Amino acid sequence: MFQRILIANRGEIACRVIDTARRMGISTVAVYSDADRDALHVRLADRAVHIGAAPATQSYLLGERILAAAKDTGSEAIHPGYGFLSENADFARACETAGIVFIGPGADAIDAMGSKAQAKAIMADAGVPLIPGYHGEDQNDEVLREAAEAMGYPVLLKATAGGGGKGMRAVNGGDEFHEALTAARRESQASFGDDRMLVEKLLQNPRHVEVQVFCDAHGAGVYLAERDCSIQRRHQKVIEEAPAPGLSPELRISMGEAAVDAARAISYRGAGTVEFLLDKDDQFYFMEMNTRLQVEHPVTEMITGLDLVEWQLRVAAGETLPLGQEEVELRGHAMEARIYAEDPEQDFLPSTGVIRYLRTPAEGPSVRVDTGVVQGSEISPYYDPMIAKLIVYGEDREGARRALTRALRDFRVTGPASNIPFLYNIAASDGFAAADLDTRFIERHHETLFRAPTREAQRDLAGAVIALHALREQGNRSTGEDYHSPWSDATGWRMNAPHQQRFELRCHGTDHEIELRHDRDGLRLDLGSGPVAVAGELVDDHLTLELDGHRHQASFASADDEHTLFWEDGAVSFCEIKTEVSSTGAAAGNADFAAPMHGTVVALLVEPGTRVGAGDPVIVIEAMKMEQTLRAPTDGLVESFHVSAGDLVDRGVAMVAFTADSNP
Repeated sequence: MFQRILIANRGEIACRVIDTARRMGISTVAVYSDADRDALHVRLADRAVHIGAAPATQSYLLGERILAAAKDTGSEAIHPGYGFLSENADFARACETAGIVFIGPGADAIDAMGSKAQAKAIMADAGVPLIPGYHGEDQNDEVLREAAEAMGYPVLLKATAGGGGKGMRAVNGGDEFHEALTAARRESQASFGDDRMLVEKLLQNPRHVEVQVFCDAHGAGVYLAERDCSIQRRHQKVIEEAPAPGLSPELRISMGEAAVDAARAISYRGAGTVEFLLDKDDQFYFMEMNTRLQVEHPVTEMITGLDLVEWQLRVAAGETLPLGQEEVELRGHAMEARIYAEDPEQDFLPSTGVIRYLRTPAEGPSVRVDTGVVQGSEISPYYDPMIAKLIVYGEDREGARRALTRALRDFRVTGPASNIPFLYNIAASDGFAAADLDTRFIERHHETLFRAPTREAQRDLAGAVIALHALREQGNRSTGEDYHSPWSDATGWRMNAPHQQRFELRCHGTDHEIELRHDRDGLRLDLGSGPVAVAGELVDDHLTLELDGHRHQASFASADDEHTLFWEDGAVSFCEIKTEVSSTGAAAGNADFAAPMHGTVVALLVEPGTRVGAGDPVIVIEAMKMEQTLRAPTDGLVESFHVSAGDLVDRGVAMVAFTADSNP
């Protein structure tokens, strides 16, 4: 076994590898960029080496610097984690040449699966079912368009290299093809240094089911059950679970054996994942193979009781697989929610900033938190915006789902925006409880996931008012003034008249003005259908609400001016409306083209002086490996740009001088 390994990655996966290595008595070396100087993985490793500037292209993607760090520290092997260099065949070969073990498959296997087109050819020879599509070498735009039209829309454009949803675009018609292809090529080139594409028929509402495989250098191979990763946005996974619900034993075995056959077809070694699309008739189709450990590997660990990183290390050291197929046992059900610094209400825009407060659920046999941040860490624009992975276990699927909702209610992050309320709404939804899963789950359940059910609108508004009222009282008490002084009273007290307070808040995407009246019979609210009796209190992060004779309980979380109530059936976010001074003149014209996030300007899509129509693409900005195209809000004139391609911009900075037509 190795004495020292270097981890060529960052964040939670680096911390995850360090944890297993430490348990096995293996010394670890971390690498870090300027942005990660104080990162958690740097603190946890036994040694750490600085490898460059913040952008990944100047640090984590520089294989020669990572190899130099491995040599300088006497590391015998390199664990690549996932992303960055984990599926880079040239790096794997460079490790071999340097006499350092690459903890992953051989370079030839990475090459074979690194090109999706080549991978599909190999799978076809191995008899694995494929989705109809064009996988040819001719990359002329017109050839790709003709292939799309021949198979019929909708189609899916996919980068032949890489993964993680990068370089992928769904195209519903010919009028969308050119813009989608240009964007997919640009994103693929930026992420993988390769803009080659393939075109596939887009299956309608399939499930995304993947199989975890493991092979050693002695010819043995096993599959460790499967995972359902159907709940996705922008082709990136949001919630994963294992085993996949609703699969017959026969289908599970067929998919598992096909996955092992796929791995053996390329003489695979180590951990890999074979991804399939599963249609409503239980027919599965090969999609791709990820030649690395997956982000969602903890759900497999939960139901097998195995440490997959340990397996990686043992196989890389030349040992045989610890178990044969007949010895693999499954128990219970596990789910993983990816907690990101992003704003679901703003089309999942990444969010940056310092994590000012972080509280995670108590860990134990049924709850696990994998993270690479602590309170005080900064979510920067340079890397993936993941805060943590929340993994839960239950004796059955419903037990795991309930554990997930409980744990999400207990997860607290302030600073950057987070997707926790959105994840909670998924876990609490009827569709998820019924395992009504496919890759369009979020679109199909959009109203439930982004808005609380209308039948509970009065409860949500009343809970918001009671929480804000409690915060006002707590704020006055914290000033240090005499609590008994009338000047410290927050109840809206007035002589010879009912006390009343006015609340202006935004909830359910709508602005509300609500009066809370204090009279001798208690509190009353007018929520649009006449005054109703209301009572409640906020103690720490727990809200109790009594409304019209019904008692409700909720967990409460606050991040800056944004507040969230986690009810049993879903989460609702709200904020107090503050009066803002509006911009005038040119600044107002630029408002719709303010940078929505800290990031890099990728492309200016029109020339200054161009007239554009409402919805036309104007500028592209990228942060945390995610592109955002800003479009014209109405017909008008793009007068000039305040930025150039490649510029770093802060959130809110005006990027375009745009004049809207006076009579659109």
